[in-house]
Amino acid sequence: MPFAVPADLAADAAPLPSHSRPGQSSATPPTPTARAALPLGQGELPAPRWLGPSSAHTAGLFLALRAGEAYLWPAPFAQIGIAPWYHHYRDAFTRPPIFDPHTRAFEWDHDRYAINVFGHGLLGSELYYRPRRCGASPWEALAFAAGASLTWEYAFEGNGVRPSALDLVYTPLSGFVLGEGRYWGWTLAGRVSSPTLRSIVRSLFDPLGEFERALGAPC
Repeated sequence: MPFAVPADLAADAAPLPSHSRPGQSSATPPTPTARAALPLGQGELPAPRWLGPSSAHTAGLFLALRAGEAYLWPAPFAQIGIAPWYHHYRDAFTRPPIFDPHTRAFEWDHDRYAINVFGHGLLGSELYYRPRRCGASPWEALAFAAGASLTWEYAFEGNGVRPSALDLVYTPLSGFVLGEGRYWGWTLAGRVSSPTLRSIVRSLFDPLGEFERALGAPC
C-alpha cells in the first residue's frame, strides 16, 4: 500500500483544478475518478510503479560502487576472468556467509569497523530511502533494501569475496532507521516557505535524488 503524505506536508504538490459550478458547494465529495487522481505527494508513484525507478537507481549505485572497489582494492575486486570468478562465485554460493565471532564487534566479516558501520549504514539508507521516496510503504522499502543487499553481496561482490552475514542483516536494518529519518526530513522540508532554502534542505536529505530528478527522474 503506497504511503499517502498528509496534505499539510505536501505543500508544493499541485492542487486539483476546481470544476464546481456557481452555487455548488465546494465540499461535494470527489467522484471515484477524481479521488483516484489525488496526488500521493510530490514525486511519489502508485505501487508497484515505484519499483522501476528504484531498481534503476540501485543498479547505477551498485555499478559505481563496484567500480570504486576495483580501483581502491584491486585484489580481489579487479580480478577479471572465468577462473577467478568461478572460484569466488562457487565459494559464495556453496559456503555460508562469513561470520567470525572471535573478532571485534562489527568486524565479524574481517572488514574495518568504519566500512561496516558507516559505509553499509549509508548504503542501506540509500537502498531503503529510494523506494520509500518513490511511494513504497515502510515494509515494501525494507523488503526492497533486503533484496538489494542480498543482490550486492552475492551478485556484485560475490566474484571477489564471500558474502558477509553482518552486511546482509545490518545493511537493510540500518537503512530502515536512517532511511525513514531521511524520508520524513525531506517531507517536512516542504514546509519551508523559501523555495531556495527548501531546495537546499532537501538536497541535504537526498543529494542523489535531487540530482537525478534534475535530469528527469520521476521521483
